[in-house]
Amino acid sequence: MRRVLLAFVLLCAGLALHAQSAATEEIAIRAVIAAQVAAWNRGDIPAFMQSYEDSPDTTFIGTTVRKGYQPILERYKKSYANQEQMGTLTFSDLAVRLLLASCGKVEYAVVTGRFHLARSTRGEATKDDGIFSLVWRKGPHGWKIILDHTS
Repeated sequence: MRRVLLAFVLLCAGLALHAQSAATEEIAIRAVIAAQVAAWNRGDIPAFMQSYEDSPDTTFIGTTVRKGYQPILERYKKSYANQEQMGTLTFSDLAVRLLLASCGKVEYAVVTGRFHLARSTRGEATKDDGIFSLVWRKGPHGWKIILDHTS
């Protein structure tokens, strides 16, 4: 009976620790998203891109598929050449889903939501509203986007 009770206590403690860790990871992802919005709204595309993993495998799916951090950065710079074209970015309906690895550690997350750009001037990009799904990976530099599907 003592073993069963001890196992139950340890299981409950583990679940409580996991819930606390999950909440911490979600807060960390939401902080990166907030920094991303702030960078966009001050017209700072390089700072906005800091939320993306600097890797040739990082992928952006929009009207075309772009692979690699640098091509994605160049696309943003071309499509949003000035702050008027960038406008003011807001996100809504954000949902963060943490994905557990086999050992119970959170290494990946999926974030979905809506975006809105309030702007009067348009560049190459003409969508002012849309939806997105982002795949995030937690690495040595924190949470980074590895796949962005925006439509």
